[in-house]
Amino acid sequence: MITAFELGLIYAIMALGVYLTFRILNFPDLTVDGSFTSGAATAAILITNEVDPFLATAAAFVVGSLAGMITGLLHTKGNINGLLAGILTMIGLYSINLRIMDGANVPLLGQDTVISMMRGFTGVGWTSVAVLAAVALIFKLIMDWYLQTDNGLALRATGDNEQMISSFAVSTDRQKIIGLMLSNGLVGIAGAVVAQHQGFADIGMGIGLILVGLASVIVGQAIFGSRSVMQATLAVILGAVVYRLAIQLALNVGLNPNDMKLMSAILVVAALLLPQWKGFSKLSLRRRSSSPLADAAAPLTTPDAHLPKASAEKGA
Repeated sequence: MITAFELGLIYAIMALGVYLTFRILNFPDLTVDGSFTSGAATAAILITNEVDPFLATAAAFVVGSLAGMITGLLHTKGNINGLLAGILTMIGLYSINLRIMDGANVPLLGQDTVISMMRGFTGVGWTSVAVLAAVALIFKLIMDWYLQTDNGLALRATGDNEQMISSFAVSTDRQKIIGLMLSNGLVGIAGAVVAQHQGFADIGMGIGLILVGLASVIVGQAIFGSRSVMQATLAVILGAVVYRLAIQLALNVGLNPNDMKLMSAILVVAALLLPQWKGFSKLSLRRRSSSPLADAAAPLTTPDAHLPKASAEKGA
């Protein structure tokens, strides 16, 4: 369970990036599957070449941001559909990641990493979970602060109403590129930390990761709500932890590990259908209140109540 909590808090950083594109920008970005592996590959190859792990993790943010910038340029300057732009970047990153790692995987056994340095002070236990929770909280607070700045408000407005914010001389193309860069930069950091946590970087570690991010965002907001930005980002972090705990519990009860992707899809579908069920129940109550039975139960009025005031006085 400790490992599940640790992975959930690490993936929470990635989920914050997915939240930035899917919820704030309203942009279906599939670059995540490639930029996650790019961050892991960059950090792994730098660490094996005796670069400081923290600098290697920072480099993963830069590489992820470049991947997001490519998607943004394809969409805004190349007028390519956002979904297709993300797919094209993701496909291109597969070959680039192979070039970075010079192979299909890079082992990190025996190397000093961020995780090994942390565990050197905290050990393997709830103290390490607390440290990772503090790191995830720092990223959350930074995002909350940024989304309250002028640039952050412009970014939110671009996702809410692109035509309106463009009428205020705000470059929506620039906002989209910035949002995609920040999002994939966070995803790159998460990939770098996950690689250091599991002890290797692999070319297939990012396949289907967008489903994990969506599950964290949707499940978290369905359970914990999203009335404000601060509440929404906290819900994303908690959703990532809940998702990893659900996966761990499924493994503990004997579910086949090959069925994990199916379980992820089921969790997302359930989280998407839950608000619709709530809406359906509210709609049914409205229909019930406006039904003929409800009208029949309404209090009766006297005929004089429907007469004009002058007529009522004349009759008196």
